[in-house]
Amino acid sequence: MQKLKIGMFLFPDMTILDFTGPYDVFVKAPCFEVVLLGETMAPFKVEGGLTIQPSVAMTACPQLDILFVPGGKGINALLTNGAVLDFLRQQALGAKYITSVCTGALVLAAAGLLQGYKATTHWRSLELLRMLGVDVVEERVVRDRNRITGGGVTAGIDFALSLTAMIGGEELARIVQLQLEYNPAPPFRAGSPHTAGTPVLQATRELTKHMLETRRGIIRALLQAHGMPAAPQT
Repeated sequence: MQKLKIGMFLFPDMTILDFTGPYDVFVKAPCFEVVLLGETMAPFKVEGGLTIQPSVAMTACPQLDILFVPGGKGINALLTNGAVLDFLRQQALGAKYITSVCTGALVLAAAGLLQGYKATTHWRSLELLRMLGVDVVEERVVRDRNRITGGGVTAGIDFALSLTAMIGGEELARIVQLQLEYNPAPPFRAGSPHTAGTPVLQATRELTKHMLETRRGIIRALLQAHGMPAAPQT
């Protein structure tokens, strides 16, 4: 089976499950060769303090078949990191698939790689993705031609299994799913803003209010710098 080279772009303060959920799928699927990318090869801390180290710096990265960007607090810095955005644009020219999970979609959008495409992100950041001119769809996994995006955090496993089925076939994806015993049965129906209930939803909105306002400001400044109006929010 031919392997497609998938580059997983890692960065400080990323959400670890955005990365490790898809990673555990990809390393079990023989249709992928996983490349762990970073702006440099220096180790860094992700959300919560775990230290991680990329194996390839973006300046030495070969052409990828699949480009993948996770999300997390650290995307704030990436949204205005010209070197990273240029790297993503350059890789996208030759990549077969451009992908993300969670707020990694905001980084792709900031690089201009989701304009004209349907995409998704974490439920709390859907309005931010819409500001960047993306046709937002609130689903766990959204595919529009060669753009494939996953929703928030745990949706990364759904995304990775869907991508595995596309590349290696549905039977392979099912085998990997069983290896991981991915059989979700959460103890609460609080995993979506539509089912969590008003008290939990309000508390979560309050906890993430500062993050949202900060990112909204970054995106507005980014759009203003490029002479672009923010897309209407709904």
